[in-house]
Amino acid sequence: MTKFAVVDLETTGQNPTKGDQIIEVGIVVVADGIVKQQYGTYVKPNQEIPLFISHLTGITDDQVTTAPSFSEIAPDIIELCSDAYFVAHHVQFDLGFLNEALMDAGFSPINEKVIDTVEFARIMAPRATGYKLSQLAEYFGIQHQRPHRALSDAYVTAEVLLKLLDKARKLPEETLEKLLNLEAKLNSDFYTLFRKWVENKRYVLEEENHHIEVYRGLALKKQKKPGREEHEWNPSFGEFLDEVFDSDGKLKEAMDQYESRPGQKEMAEMLFDSFQREKHALIEAETGTGKTLAYLLPSLFMALQNDERVVISTYTTHLQAQLLEQEIPLLEKIIPVSFDALIVKGKSHYLSLKKFEQELEKSPWDDNYDVILTKALLLVWITETDTGDVDELHLPSSGQIFWRRISAEAERTLDPKSPWFSRTYYQRIRRRAQKAHLIITNHALLCTDIVHDYEFLPEYQYAVIDEGHHLERTASRHFGMHVDYVSIQYLLNELEEILEDSDSIQLITESKEHADYLFRYFFDLVQQQRKQTSYNDIGRIQSLFQRTELKEDTFNYLKDLASRFVFSLKDILVKLDKQKQVSHEAYNDEEKEDEVKRKMEQIETLIMNLNLFLYDDETSMVKWIEIEAKGARNAVYLYCEPIDVGSLLKEKFYEEKTSVVLTSATLTIKNSFNYILERNGLNRNDVVTKKFPSPFSYKEQVQLLIPNDLPQINKDKEEDFLSAISYNIYELAKITNGRMLVLFTSYQMLKKTHELLKGFFDQDDFMIISQGISSGSRSRLQKNFQSFDKAILLGTSSFWEGIDIPGEDLSSVVIVRLPFEPPNHPVYSARAEALKEEGENPFMKLALPNAVIRFKQGFGRLIRSSKDRGIVFVCDGRLMKAKYGKYFIESIPQASFLYNDAQTLLDHAREWFS
Repeated sequence: MTKFAVVDLETTGQNPTKGDQIIEVGIVVVADGIVKQQYGTYVKPNQEIPLFISHLTGITDDQVTTAPSFSEIAPDIIELCSDAYFVAHHVQFDLGFLNEALMDAGFSPINEKVIDTVEFARIMAPRATGYKLSQLAEYFGIQHQRPHRALSDAYVTAEVLLKLLDKARKLPEETLEKLLNLEAKLNSDFYTLFRKWVENKRYVLEEENHHIEVYRGLALKKQKKPGREEHEWNPSFGEFLDEVFDSDGKLKEAMDQYESRPGQKEMAEMLFDSFQREKHALIEAETGTGKTLAYLLPSLFMALQNDERVVISTYTTHLQAQLLEQEIPLLEKIIPVSFDALIVKGKSHYLSLKKFEQELEKSPWDDNYDVILTKALLLVWITETDTGDVDELHLPSSGQIFWRRISAEAERTLDPKSPWFSRTYYQRIRRRAQKAHLIITNHALLCTDIVHDYEFLPEYQYAVIDEGHHLERTASRHFGMHVDYVSIQYLLNELEEILEDSDSIQLITESKEHADYLFRYFFDLVQQQRKQTSYNDIGRIQSLFQRTELKEDTFNYLKDLASRFVFSLKDILVKLDKQKQVSHEAYNDEEKEDEVKRKMEQIETLIMNLNLFLYDDETSMVKWIEIEAKGARNAVYLYCEPIDVGSLLKEKFYEEKTSVVLTSATLTIKNSFNYILERNGLNRNDVVTKKFPSPFSYKEQVQLLIPNDLPQINKDKEEDFLSAISYNIYELAKITNGRMLVLFTSYQMLKKTHELLKGFFDQDDFMIISQGISSGSRSRLQKNFQSFDKAILLGTSSFWEGIDIPGEDLSSVVIVRLPFEPPNHPVYSARAEALKEEGENPFMKLALPNAVIRFKQGFGRLIRSSKDRGIVFVCDGRLMKAKYGKYFIESIPQASFLYNDAQTLLDHAREWFS
């Protein structure tokens, strides 16, 4: 019988060596797959419990006054944990803390085998949404009654452990064998358990695992063969829409809480008509229109009835997943015939089984912990994934670097003779895509496909571009180029593994030094031009690069540094070419030859991009440098983009395709589509346009409040302005109980406001979550924001859109400044200069339309359903005082708005919410 003692502690702090103490112990003993015993007690510490800990756990000084001391309960703990695996969620913390307490009390430390359920879950549940105890409980459908209480947490940890043990026990023998090879470098003691299960599988006849195939020693999930089924289904599109949208139609049948959306059916008809008439279209569908279903229905109908493939492109991979997980299953309920909708991403998203096999053959002792953990979780993941897509996973930090070595991007085009060809995930997706009705991709891959003459996506003539206001910006990046120091160092480090002779290693070392000198000089150039620089949304400093503006001796020195680096790269190319010949002639080593060819291509691209950046004086391109404000002196990024991407999109996309529909909630400015038409190179006479207003009642649901007495940032000090808005954020947060999103145009302003707000709030008042300061991705910060009762979320540009916080989780949006790009932003300044030369007004043609679209996005964060209500508080008086303010107000849905002093507005807000 294997015994597990699952332990959780509540403590006064994180560090027992600095006097922090245990205030509660929970232990759950598990054996034979069931809970055998539970033990829980308060513990009396020799200090007061900090307010934060009481707030988190609910444990107060009064509750522990009469509790036993740790010395009194220590024998019970030792007995419960003896001859058992010591299990905890973050086992090093609980075991370390407990052993410090035991030794302080004169007892021997616990020295049993350990299992960390965080590590165990990362391996056995690689597709979990997260690895906090609450997230795992939700993932496994376990009720968590009292989070942050020792016995409750221990009990939930025990239930999670049982789920993980059950899954591990059922893994294929081949997977367990490979996990055993990695076990020594994991934190948990899995060896005895895994070895026992392997032996059982060898000598006990188990039921055959029909969904698994074993190939070259790897256990993989079997894949269904792609293929379209024949179908008989021939209604007209009008009949089909009537069946779907009638008051007792299929949509109402399929949805639990169906709401009729005005405009949804009309939008679907318009989109289908554009396809039929072979016209491009721009459709603005404001929040609540139901645009996703409105474009999916005609797209799928077109694909099924006309045997045409339709491409759906979204801006983010997150929205791709949402389409596949939420909207496509709904369509499957509505449409009576089978269809295939498929997400297609770039090669870097997919696992290369060939590369993974090669990495598994290497000694685990050469890898760090994160890489070992990544290998382990991938072994489990390939027994359950259909896609091989890394977006299903949460890789540890070094694991993300390791992924670059094992993604499909790391291999050149796989030879059809390769043993892995028929099973590789990327090729499988490509084969499925050839037969799919709907291809769901993102703007990045769509633009990569356009730039590379359509070699990545299967042939198509019809496309819907969701969040179409982003297409031109994404295309601009892909028609340009990007070089950065970190990627160069990564490439040179990889070369060290291929070129192993001492001469080559010396050459690579010299190349690294030349890169270092070159990129440090780029860094110094930006520092010297600080008056002409701007900050991007993640705090990098940006500076326009114009060769003709540099002093002659400055450019000559830069050219000299670049030449030395490029010559060293060319010397490496010569070495690689020799290595390729040797691999081919002496060893017939296709693997090595293939790897060398790929590295040669990467070096050639790098040389070409550096030459383009430094020497190409093409006036149609804008070049700029970015540096990390507080980063290393070689943390430098070089960019180059076309000034006018519209003409390129027209030639290479719109003129190539039969019908492209751009849709978004933000395509118009004062009800005009002219700006988006121009940015996309489209002619007004050749495009169908239509705006579908939101069905929500903004006058009843939204109060737009604009204070008239805040300091003017252009006349007063920025500090005065930030102090005033911080005070108003604090006062408004008290009225709305937090639940506030604050949108900035400047990362520097965000940081300063974060510091000011901390001075206003008591520790237990509000949780302040700030982009770039609080750790985590945008989605992680959003989840953290929604998990607290009283929280304020501060964000910059990426938070102006794509954040969807429905219902009572969000009650107010504060817009600190109208979202104009800084006039010295490199791309803006280059485009503005081009417009001036054409006799146009850059402010009216470029700056204002950009700002209005971004403002509409920020405003749209607040109301996501007909039941939402709240306040938009705009701290920028230009909205009312400037002549152009009407462009902003007339471009958003008509809300009730009030322009008055801040105190009057706060009083109004208090009354409105009450």
